[in-house]
Amino acid sequence: MDWLTSAAPVLAPAFGALGVITGAFFSYRQVKRRGDTDERVALAQTKVNSDAAEGHTYVEAMKTVTAGFSSLLDQQRVMLDQQKVLLDQERIMHGQTVERVNLLEAGQFELTREVRELQEEQRKDRRWKAAALDYIRDLRGLLAKALGRPAPEPPEEIAADVDVTERV
Repeated sequence: MDWLTSAAPVLAPAFGALGVITGAFFSYRQVKRRGDTDERVALAQTKVNSDAAEGHTYVEAMKTVTAGFSSLLDQQRVMLDQQKVLLDQERIMHGQTVERVNLLEAGQFELTREVRELQEEQRKDRRWKAAALDYIRDLRGLLAKALGRPAPEPPEEIAADVDVTERV
């Protein structure tokens, strides 16, 4: 379908010109027939009239062809101007779309980087927490052995974690 659209600026004037020429031909034929009818009425006068009518028909046909071509050229200029406007609008929209895509890609890369950083921090925190709980458990065990009595209760903030690790 794109080939038809791209061929339109060439085909439209060609078919228009063909229509104008065909119209001029039919106009010429009609005037010629009228001249032939007059020729039967008065042979001598008809010959002069037919030559004049043929010349006049030719001039009229040329005027018609010229007017038709001028009209087609004007239509083609209008169509080209409309196509230029549409093309400019499409270029602007394409540029805006590319800009939006680039912005979204940059945001996605930033978010991906942040997620990776947060995942790494989370892994470090988990390792630190596990190591800290092991250390606390060991210290509580050493304290209980050294004192010969149970170790003091941990603060409320970490009591649940320390109790969970002692059960394990």
